[in-house]
This record gives sequence, structure tokens and C-alpha cells, in this order.
Amino acid sequence: MIAIEITVLIKQVPLTGEVEVDPETGNLVREGVASQTNPYDLHALEAALQIRERLGGTVTALSMGPPQAEATLREAYSMGADRGILLSDRAFAGADTLATAYTLSRALERIPFDLVLAGMQTTDGDTAQVGPGVAEFFGMPHASYVAEILDVAPGGVRVLVDAGDREAEMLLSTPALLTLTRRANGPRLPSFKLRLATADREVQTWTLADLEGDAGGDIAGQRYFGLDGSPTWVDRIFPPPANPERETWRGDAGELARRLVEALEGWRYL
Repeated sequence: MIAIEITVLIKQVPLTGEVEVDPETGNLVREGVASQTNPYDLHALEAALQIRERLGGTVTALSMGPPQAEATLREAYSMGADRGILLSDRAFAGADTLATAYTLSRALERIPFDLVLAGMQTTDGDTAQVGPGVAEFFGMPHASYVAEILDVAPGGVRVLVDAGDREAEMLLSTPALLTLTRRANGPRLPSFKLRLATADREVQTWTLADLEGDAGGDIAGQRYFGLDGSPTWVDRIFPPPANPERETWRGDAGELARRLVEALEGWRYL
């Protein structure tokens, strides 16, 4: 049996869109807000678990966030992950997508892996930039919007990429990073039995000191950690204005269909 070492990037995101924004930094205020594991990342975790079940190996869940983000790693344990690592330090706070990718890539220097899997994007940022950014900082092949992992073998992985209007097969040498779409699988439910069995399992917490002590070094003389190391910033963030205007149409199916077509034509949707 081939043992495949897989690291899955997962993130804790707000459960609701009604989130407050820090007026000073433009960052989301996450304290006291109900959270969940980013739904896209669950597809990545499921893919990793399926590969491990077929080929053997280990699955490491890696996350970056405040201490309460440990809950998302506990959820990963209850789905079957072997190891959980949380990057948590005030110095990491306020990181943009580049600084987040840089920090995660520095952590990966300490983790043996053949594959890194992640969701195609997160529901709080929707940028889809962090996964490819990690691969670029680490210098490994990567594919985004993977709809199916077709084959995993020593030295390579073959995937089906969903490019929207077309599909393409790709063969990547490993180590490699893939970001997965919802098409990839249906994530399993957390297991209460596993939750009990892993209740005492350690979630390792790594700080800035842990990453700075590693080999690797700065990129082009830059250290992209946290808000200070982020080359981009948020000028303003706000929820879209609610539009309470609505109409109620009554009539038979033919009349309602006619009115709908007329309305869509008026809105230039047809």
C-alpha cells in the first residue's frame, strides 16, 4: 500500500453574513460571532480522507486564526483527520490573502506532505487566492477548481479541472496543491464516536516564533506576517443595502408566465 501524506488547509468562517467590521482596520470582528468550518474546505478534507482510505497515509488539518479556531480542527478530528495544527499569534492578525498564503507556506516547511488540498475559496473572502498563493510561495505545482481527483500515484496526481465552459485533465508532479470545488464529493458527517475518541487529542498551536525559527527564510527580503506584512488593505467594507421592495402576482399559470417573461425582458435578462 502506498502511503500518501496529505495536508488540508481549513478555515473557520462566520456562520452569518451579518458581521461587524472594525472601523479602524477594516477587518471582520470575529469575536462573539457564531462560526463554522468553511464549507468548501470540507470537500477538500473529504477528498483527503478518501485517498487515505484507499492508499494509506495520514491527513493533517492546518488552520490559521484566533484560539477559537481550534473548534474547526476538532471538527476535522471528528471526520477522521489524524493531526491538527493551528497557526495562532497576534502577529498573524489582519493578514491579507498574500500574508495568509505566506504564513501557511512557512508552516508547510515543517510538515511532510505529498499533497496539499484546500477548498476553492472561502465564504467570507471569496477571493480564491490563498491556495494558489501558498503553492507559489512554496514553489510547487498547483491546480485550481478541481472537480475530481482521478488518480494518485507515487510522484504524480491526475485531476479533472472544471474551467466553467470546459473541462480539462491535468497531470501534476508531487508535491502539489489542489483546490477543490463542490463537485469533487459530498463531505461525510462528523462522527460522534470519533469526537469522543479524539476529545483528548492535542491540537498543536504554532506561533510566529515557531515559523521564524524554521529554515526557508524571507521572500525577496520581505516578511509577510499579519497586518503589517500585508501589501493590501481594506479601505471600506459594508453589507449591500437591503431592498425591501417586492410585488405579489396572482393569476393562473399562463398569466403569471407571461408577466414574468415581460418583466425579464424589461430588466434585460432575456
